[in-house]
Amino acid sequence: MKIKVFLRVFGVISILLTIFPYISANQWYIRIFDFPHLQLTLLTLLALLVYFLKFNFGNFIDYLFVLVLGLCFVFQSLKIYPYTAFAHYEVQNSSPSASNELSIYTANVLQENKKIKELLSDIKSNDADLMVFTETNTRWINILKKELAETYRYTVEVPLENTYGMVLFSKLESHNAAVHYMVEDSIPSIHTQIILETKDTIQLYAIHPAPPAPQHNPSSVDRDAEMMKVTRLARESKFPVVVLGDFNDVAWSETTTLFQKVSGLLDLRKGRGFYSTYNAKSWFMRWPLDHVFASAHFRIKEVHRGAKIGSDHFPFYAKFTFEPKLSAMQKLPEPSDEDLKTAFDQIIEEEKENE
Repeated sequence: MKIKVFLRVFGVISILLTIFPYISANQWYIRIFDFPHLQLTLLTLLALLVYFLKFNFGNFIDYLFVLVLGLCFVFQSLKIYPYTAFAHYEVQNSSPSASNELSIYTANVLQENKKIKELLSDIKSNDADLMVFTETNTRWINILKKELAETYRYTVEVPLENTYGMVLFSKLESHNAAVHYMVEDSIPSIHTQIILETKDTIQLYAIHPAPPAPQHNPSSVDRDAEMMKVTRLARESKFPVVVLGDFNDVAWSETTTLFQKVSGLLDLRKGRGFYSTYNAKSWFMRWPLDHVFASAHFRIKEVHRGAKIGSDHFPFYAKFTFEPKLSAMQKLPEPSDEDLKTAFDQIIEEEKENE
């Protein structure tokens, strides 16, 4: 009986946690439950399986409980299904003859991290055309410049001691590079145009919005607004777009889903896997926080998670091919008027809150 009571209590908690992400509230203690969705799905399945061992076929409550918990499991599974190998690719594989490549490596190095050799080894093994590092203070930028400056001629440096420093290294030519503070004057983003070897121009946005957390931002308003501002920029760009960085948000959240709908950018994870980049220091509590989104002009040749580098994040690597003639084959539908209104309302909300 005690086991059954425990499972019912767990079931009620599972139901509440399933509902939480859809509550119209921005407080950190609500938004934080967007993250462990995969873990919640697995625990719900475990609770269902164990409950069947104690199932009473003459008890109506047991039928009701199993039905509700089963519906929660189905709903949770559908939310993460696109990131499993059973789903269709959103970014299609590169064409066999495609040769116009762009490789990208992004990593949150963890400002206090001292394991320099591990990161440098992973950088060398991936040898990407373009690299973006977050949580880079002056110490980290000096270390990276010493190793990379000779190969990566184009850099954009934003050394900060508040864990929101950022640096971009590019082998490819960079134009109109600028640092923007879209929401807070202490949280930068890097905007630049990259010239591919074929002389095609792409627009790059590197971001690291603040997470909803009690010690910094007790609500998700700033994070969501920064993502929606990038969405607006992506929609208005005359060039193909890549957005990357530590989003402090998971791929399946309402915010990132809206980001995709409105921007039209594609998620290379869909159909390929979770590639959970955080927390590198926990085998169970992991979810995808570091992202690379691209417009329909790109296809994917290779994607993988990097090695352990002493940070609480794993690096994320993607190799694209630029194939604009095939973009219509994977272009997302145009966003609805409601989606546009929701996205731009989030920008207005942040602007009012910070007046």
